[in-house]
Amino acid sequence: MAILAPPPSTAKPFSFPPKLIPKSLHYLTKTKLTHNFLKNSSFSTKNKSNIKRATPITSASSIPFSGDKKDSKYGKIFLSDVVVKSRRNVFWGRNWTSLDVATFGVVVAMHVLCIFAPFTFNWGAFLIAFVLYVITGLLGITLSFHRNLSHRSFKVPKWLEYFFAYCGVQALQGSPIDWVSTHRYHHQFCDSEKDPHSPIEGFWFSHMSWLFDHKTIAQRCGEPSNVGDLEKQPYYKFLQSTYIIHPIAVGAMLYALGGFPYIVWGMGVRIVWVYHITWLVNSACHVWGKQMWNTGDLSRNNWGVAVLAFGEGWHNNHHAFEYSARHGLEWWQIDMTWYVIRLLQAIGLADDVKFPTTAQKQKMAFIN
Repeated sequence: MAILAPPPSTAKPFSFPPKLIPKSLHYLTKTKLTHNFLKNSSFSTKNKSNIKRATPITSASSIPFSGDKKDSKYGKIFLSDVVVKSRRNVFWGRNWTSLDVATFGVVVAMHVLCIFAPFTFNWGAFLIAFVLYVITGLLGITLSFHRNLSHRSFKVPKWLEYFFAYCGVQALQGSPIDWVSTHRYHHQFCDSEKDPHSPIEGFWFSHMSWLFDHKTIAQRCGEPSNVGDLEKQPYYKFLQSTYIIHPIAVGAMLYALGGFPYIVWGMGVRIVWVYHITWLVNSACHVWGKQMWNTGDLSRNNWGVAVLAFGEGWHNNHHAFEYSARHGLEWWQIDMTWYVIRLLQAIGLADDVKFPTTAQKQKMAFIN
């Protein structure tokens, strides 16, 4: 059973639906995506046939900036121009599945552990938490789950790909198959009624409460069939079927090394810290910040989230150029994940590293 992501069913061979790419395909042509989009496990930037993306309920260009709230009885999210179209409450008035309850229980348990943090602090426990934050957050979530597995923005040897993916499992955000499926659906239906976590249904829904309603996600997006490239690899199926065992094993190891303080800091504090940083990319980066590119959705560049999330906060950049291994496109946009990828490339452990050309940037720029 996977925690924090909808469990996929038997998947068909992977192919992105035509609506996946906004306006200019995320590989930056205003042309049509062919069905061999993930051929050879990498994204192609050369397809040039015509396709339109699903029209969002709201988009950056359609949100009223005057402060007028007539288009929604819920109004705008605080200090932003994002209009809440239909507030979603996942806690009341519905049947909770066993997976919903398990996910909620894990999230609550990690937060409860944090209560003991002031009483169990020692420098060893703090150091363990920080090191695991980098290993699971940077190597596991941002580098592996996101840029490598979800978007195939670079390639590494299989042994290294699998190691990074295992680091991501220790973030307790679901197996690679489950995490990647949800994220690909987010890009496919970004800020529409089918988006798994959009702030048009409320800030807290986009931040975390969406996690506790797996059935609705499946109803919105359909049965997951967008991760065939991962499901055909036995390693990822193994991680999915044994997912929860691996964080438990690390917790036992931490307890053996430093007792309860290592559990509090190495599991509770560290996991909750990475949780909320990851969730801020879904929530804050679709609410607060600047839009540099005409993506037709609510994605924003948020420097604060970028610092905490190893470069993931340059989210409008990412939605403009999904395939790009580099999110901080300007020299001053700090992107720790990109620096690691660049290092791997320099020592010969990463290749096929993708980023937008000047011409591709011009296609996504706002027309003055």
